[in-house]
Amino acid sequence: MTALPFDTYYRHDELTRALERLAADHPGLLRLHSIGRSHEGRDILLAAVTRFDTGEDRDKPALYIDGNIHATEVTASMACLYFIQHLVTRYGADADVTRCLDSRAFYICPRLNPDGAELALADVPRFIRSSTRPYPYEEEPVGGLRREDIDGDGRILTMRIPDPTGPWKISEHDPRLLVRREPTETGGNYYRLLPEGSIEDYDGALLKLQPLHTQLDLNRNYPANWRPEREQHGAGPFPASEPEVHAAVRFVSDHPNITGAVTFHTFSGVLLRPYSHRADDTLHAEDLWTYQKIGAKGTELTGYPAISVFHDFRYHPKSVITGTFDDWVFEHLGCYAWTVEIWSPQREAGITDYRFIEWYREHPIEDDLKLLKWNDEVLGGHAFVDWYPYEHPQLGPIELGGWDTLYSWSNPPPAMLEREIARFPDWLVWHLLISPRLELRAATAEALGDDTWRVRLVVDNTGWLPSYVTKLALEKRLTPGVICEIELPEGAQLLVGKPRSSHGELEGLAYTPVTSSSWAGWSGDETNQRLKVEWVVRAKAGDTLKLTARHARAGRVRTVVTL
Repeated sequence: MTALPFDTYYRHDELTRALERLAADHPGLLRLHSIGRSHEGRDILLAAVTRFDTGEDRDKPALYIDGNIHATEVTASMACLYFIQHLVTRYGADADVTRCLDSRAFYICPRLNPDGAELALADVPRFIRSSTRPYPYEEEPVGGLRREDIDGDGRILTMRIPDPTGPWKISEHDPRLLVRREPTETGGNYYRLLPEGSIEDYDGALLKLQPLHTQLDLNRNYPANWRPEREQHGAGPFPASEPEVHAAVRFVSDHPNITGAVTFHTFSGVLLRPYSHRADDTLHAEDLWTYQKIGAKGTELTGYPAISVFHDFRYHPKSVITGTFDDWVFEHLGCYAWTVEIWSPQREAGITDYRFIEWYREHPIEDDLKLLKWNDEVLGGHAFVDWYPYEHPQLGPIELGGWDTLYSWSNPPPAMLEREIARFPDWLVWHLLISPRLELRAATAEALGDDTWRVRLVVDNTGWLPSYVTKLALEKRLTPGVICEIELPEGAQLLVGKPRSSHGELEGLAYTPVTSSSWAGWSGDETNQRLKVEWVVRAKAGDTLKLTARHARAGRVRTVVTL
């Protein structure tokens, strides 16, 4: 099989064909199905990736991954597709991939919002936040500036409009760059900047942006801490009201074997973790420590810093966001979840000492000059369009230009796409390999006399994480613990024990201290990751007993004991 190209962005039909091709070429590792339909009726495709002849995906610990919930963030879907190809082509050649697919499963939904992505990738693009469904009103907005490609070049740029009261002026360092007018400055040439577009009902005086007809933000529509529109813009009429979010919520909720989740977005070049609305000291200490360890490994393998949304990625210091995917997975399901913001133009330009959101409020002019130099020397001038004159139908002579946002800020330039998305496979595989995992240690039968036998089953959690995954899940009793079952042949009798019994949770290795020196909180390694179950049965020599141990998150062990 020829590798898929990753120097372009796929529209819906191309993405579908690519997924179908991978599934056809690797039927033992990949099964493709639709988990729902979008607002406009497109299939929301999901790939289940595991070695199916070692067990069904539902019987194995799993990691859920999705992307492209926001329309213009098309790199996210390409990162998912790249990872799927990585898994199926590296199986048998990469030891970690092979071990992971033998014992665990991935659920990967490359494009959760196909309608929005299709609009962003259209020949004449339109930029919206998420879904194409009209919201919060059915009626088309009237009047104002409609953001669109007015000169038909396939790009939506910026309009530079001469205006003596404008807040911008041309920089003395580079005529392409506009900088803020000084607070008391007068007497210069000033400009107003607006998105490229036409103006309905222009009165010759006032310039207003036309409200978008599609104001949903699907990443505010998840159930955790959902707030109505008046409190959280774009949240939708009720939690999981939108078909795309509903499909994801239903799928994840219906798969209790999911132990963690990653959702891909753009941009900032950062690994984000919950909470979005609460400080770190509200987490269980063990959950915070574990999040930090997973994040540190992510930084090691991807180069992206790992941070808290609440502490380091808030849009405004006096407000928080709610209804997000990662908060929902962590708070409602008790699994570690991440939002990965792919791509950092600043970092590409050599700007390293900056804070992600604050940079857009305040940064030195040297940063802008570095970005322009990066555009000129690395990107061949393609990311920043030099200002050019345009006769606007309502405004008259203006200029169009500036950053080609879709392919320089929101997403990497196509030539840089594969390099950027290749950062993630090793971390994603590692993230699943740390999951809890039930494995058989021993299954024996001891004769007690008179066709009576003591049957013993011993299983270990060989994963790094405990079977319950998070202390939050343990507190909320989100899993029933390890369930053990014995199935007897006809004529046999169970004398001691139950056919099915629950035995609580198993610890993992996550809370092992860094030193073996004895201290007040630790004095040795008890076998709290191991479970022993015994039954006494009356049966004949040669009879076969079927034993099962299963945990919603740690998988299933099946074995047979012959008396």
